Amino acid sequence: MRDAVTTLIRNYDITGRYLDRDAMDDLKAYFASGEARIKAASVINANAADIVKQAGLALFEEVPELIRPGGNAYTTRRYAACLRDMDYYLRYASYAIVAADADVLDERVLNGLRETYNSLGVPPAPTVRGIQIMKDIVKSLVTAAGVDASVVDAPFDYMTRELSESDI
Repeated sequence: MRDAVTTLIRNYDITGRYLDRDAMDDLKAYFASGEARIKAASVINANAADIVKQAGLALFEEVPELIRPGGNAYTTRRYAACLRDMDYYLRYASYAIVAADADVLDERVLNGLRETYNSLGVPPAPTVRGIQIMKDIVKSLVTAAGVDASVVDAPFDYMTRELSESDI
């Protein structure tokens, strides 16, 4: 797993360049946002079960056919699997927030998810909506904790964009 610093250095190393003003500005921004990213991850950690529960309830209220017979979250086993997956997205989003880099999302979530969802016939739209709901809940909690919630956007937006644009 990479973070913003190793990704930046790797990119400059590949091209054989010294770190320029843009690189230094990126590094300054990374370190300046470090406290907010750590606090946001702490808020997620302290509230993870409630975030997943609230997001699941909101998703199933918005899209009730998911929990009706024939829906992808119908039966206790599938319902639990859906909540488990939401917990995975939330956990890895917290890692990406701390790292300020989406690499972990590709590496640990999105790449394997495509094959799994394809084989199971899981539609991406409810997953995308669930991730967006979690983002809204997390932003609300992080803001209430007095932390800059802008650090939360990137990983959730990245997952929803990748899932939305992919042929899952």
